[in-house]
Amino acid sequence: MRPFNLLVPFLIASDPQRPPKGGSMSENVQQFGRVSDDEFRLTPEQIETFHRDGCVTIPDVLSEDEVQELEQVFDRFLSGEITVPGKDFCDMSKPFGIPPEEWSIINCMLPTTYYPPFRDNIYERLSNNIARQLYPELNMTKDYDQLLNKRPNKDDAVFAWHQDMGYWPGPRALNQSATSTCTFSLAIDDSTPQNGCLRYIPGSGKAKTLRSHDALSGSRDEGHALTLQVGSDENVQLAPASRGSLTIHDEYVVHGSGGNNHPTMQRRTYVLAYRPSAVVQAERKIGFTHSRNDNVNWDSFRDGESHRFKTNQK
Repeated sequence: MRPFNLLVPFLIASDPQRPPKGGSMSENVQQFGRVSDDEFRLTPEQIETFHRDGCVTIPDVLSEDEVQELEQVFDRFLSGEITVPGKDFCDMSKPFGIPPEEWSIINCMLPTTYYPPFRDNIYERLSNNIARQLYPELNMTKDYDQLLNKRPNKDDAVFAWHQDMGYWPGPRALNQSATSTCTFSLAIDDSTPQNGCLRYIPGSGKAKTLRSHDALSGSRDEGHALTLQVGSDENVQLAPASRGSLTIHDEYVVHGSGGNNHPTMQRRTYVLAYRPSAVVQAERKIGFTHSRNDNVNWDSFRDGESHRFKTNQK
């Protein structure tokens, strides 16, 4: 991780070829990057990439000291010191009921629900600031959080190809015209091709339509994961991220990740998702909290998508 100085943010002139009218060049300089403790300012290019491709990588958002502070709590969840009930502590790549010692992707849902002192940490504050830059016209609010760890030397630690909206209620179920989402994935460890970094298909979610999904384990009772088919001609891009950096993706981009083939290196990722407050309120109204323990989940939303229960397609 490259250290940064809050007093020396990125400096980009709005027009480097000529000074502004009525002022010096220095008065027309904009600051980007980490400009204060609780603010990270995106460049116009980063914002454009997110909306065009559905995914963008933002380097060096948190300092080493800040990541270490988050890491201490993260590892308390992984060790079981902080208890997470039921299916909210599971393996994301396998059916339910697999012994913990055989897990490949440790998944901990809603950590700040089960450990409130973790709320309002530096990552929450910075990601909230960035979410409001991506959707300035919307009242973006935190929807859910999640901790993930791909264990070393686990080539089956695979996130199958999917769209997040496959797991979530659609506009019809929520009675909302749009579901604008930005999901942040903070690299606690360097995320590389070898240990299973994010991969995605740029622009695959631009139309805001959901592809056909299937249950990876047969049904939600057996396992939570979904999968979809990706064509051999589709443009797959990798999104590596160094420790303290993050990726941000939207709710419709097709994405997943490969297994962890590194012999010793884990891949820990801290996920935070933001949506308009009206969307979050609509989710909660139908009983959806993103908990794996919810009775309402991807197989029961009344939104007409093909992988819901057939009884709900009426």
